[in-house]
Amino acid sequence: MPCTFVRLAGCPLRCSYCDTTQAIPTDSGSWMDIDAIVEDVQQRGRPLVLVTGGEPLAQRNCSELLTRLLGLGIQVQLETSGAYSVADLPDGVHRIVDVKTPASGEVERNRIENLKQLNASDEIKFVICSRSDYEWSREFIRSHMLGSDAVVLLSAAWGELSSQDLCAWMLEDQLPARLQVQLHKVIWGAEASGV
Repeated sequence: MPCTFVRLAGCPLRCSYCDTTQAIPTDSGSWMDIDAIVEDVQQRGRPLVLVTGGEPLAQRNCSELLTRLLGLGIQVQLETSGAYSVADLPDGVHRIVDVKTPASGEVERNRIENLKQLNASDEIKFVICSRSDYEWSREFIRSHMLGSDAVVLLSAAWGELSSQDLCAWMLEDQLPARLQVQLHKVIWGAEASGV
């Protein structure tokens, strides 16, 4: 589905597999006020907008931005590291919450209480770097009984694990999850940005 990305700058995490390091500094990108962002999204006329980062929930005006985007009558998604609470997000925002695996280097930042806030229209995402990351994720999914309230996604860390291997493991274990592929990297290449 055609989607407009709104990438907010600044992230306190340092995940080993981060593919948007340019968004880590809070002074990266271009400064825009909420009115300008909403106008830009509206002019693009796409049915979906994804607010991501960096870490969007580290920005104090993120909820206001999400509310304004919902007012456009389009689907609004938020992708977050899972290190901040999603409890007070505006109704109608589709939440994509990462669960940090051991290989990310940020597993201690997981807020387990976020899982209770999710519903069937939300997603829980794991980026998998290795077989041991997969096994950790498999046990996390089983022990937290994930897959009934929100969609569970597993994605192979680009350049570290093949999607083919990850798919085989998921099928073998009959894991209640979907394989996610970073389509923008498949279509435009891993080095392309702003696509």
